[in-house]
Amino acid sequence: MTTLTLSPVEEAPTTSRAVVRPGMLPTPGTRQWIVACPVSRLVPGRGVAVLLPGSAQAALFLLPNGMIYAVGNLDPYAGAAVISRGLTGDRAGDPTVASPLLKQVFSLRTGVALDDPEVALPTYAVRVQHGTVRLGLPR
Repeated sequence: MTTLTLSPVEEAPTTSRAVVRPGMLPTPGTRQWIVACPVSRLVPGRGVAVLLPGSAQAALFLLPNGMIYAVGNLDPYAGAAVISRGLTGDRAGDPTVASPLLKQVFSLRTGVALDDPEVALPTYAVRVQHGTVRLGLPR
């Protein structure tokens, strides 16, 4: 399993051109954009664990269609940080990840467990800027 440690970065100037891959609609509000990794480190269809400030973890996925998603890495059913090792797929056009332990399936767009809408993974805004994936954390 690959684990990446993030470092905070300053907000990019408004003149900077960022490629945004809107896989999900993030909640409104200001964000602290954290460097995750170069896009070149991601393998389509496979996940990577990313350490966030405060010891939280995210699971980052590059799908074969080029969309990048970030959800919480902690499986809410098993209590283990394994979502980044899950299998990606789709259900009725919604991109998904299945937990490798108990096989629950979560939407990569919303984080919601598809078989239990009361359970959800946190989701993070994602953007690619100058070949680097950045995650937007709420301030």
